[in-house]
Amino acid sequence: MKRIFGFGRKKKGQLPPGSASLSCPAGAYELRQKDLGKLHRAAASGDLAQVRQGLKKYGIDGRDKAERTALHLACANGHVDVVMYLVENKCKLNLLDNDNRSPLMKAVQCQQEKCVAILLDHGADPNLADTDGNTALHLAVLSGSIAVAGLLLEHSANIDAQNKEGCTPLILAVSEHHEEIMEFLLKKGADVHARDQCERTPLMTAASGGELSLIKVLLRYGADVSHKDTNGWTAEDYAVIHGYTR
Repeated sequence: MKRIFGFGRKKKGQLPPGSASLSCPAGAYELRQKDLGKLHRAAASGDLAQVRQGLKKYGIDGRDKAERTALHLACANGHVDVVMYLVENKCKLNLLDNDNRSPLMKAVQCQQEKCVAILLDHGADPNLADTDGNTALHLAVLSGSIAVAGLLLEHSANIDAQNKEGCTPLILAVSEHHEEIMEFLLKKGADVHARDQCERTPLMTAASGGELSLIKVLLRYGADVSHKDTNGWTAEDYAVIHGYTR
């Protein structure tokens, strides 16, 4: 299946190889010290005292060159105390960076569960979409985090949201071979008949990869074996075409 989610691309504001940067967890922003103001640098490093000082001089929602706020940086790096302080001081929760990602989306992408919980409890929108059309729930699926996916669904995340390729979180879970999160989504009511832009269903995606265990789960939830995509192919056709005649 064509990979269209955009996670391998170099993001705006990221470092060229060999540049001095702040350390960061997988998925977080790569940051050059010289590109950050004092408030953003303090938020990225988790220095709460400096964040407090910075708020006396700088606006809480000020942006850097990549449109990131202090909240974006604190969330991406998992600085819970800084996130709570910013939220309690009425920062805006749903501002978007250059990739159209909110602080919540960065917290999800970087698997910062506590930050995700704080943002959702204070009203962050779980249904915003980034430049690829992915919502926070799509990002939770990519990270394989059932706990974060559950938090998002508890706060009214759209379980069947489609990205720009028409992929729902369930279709994405199948394409990423995440059986556990796939079944979790199905138990929560995800549409087993969801279709992408080419009318492909989760069953077709599983069949094209020869994923027998995934196929069994999808069939148990009533997946339609007779549905045809825009090429007129069924899930069985996908299995045969990809060499999985079994």
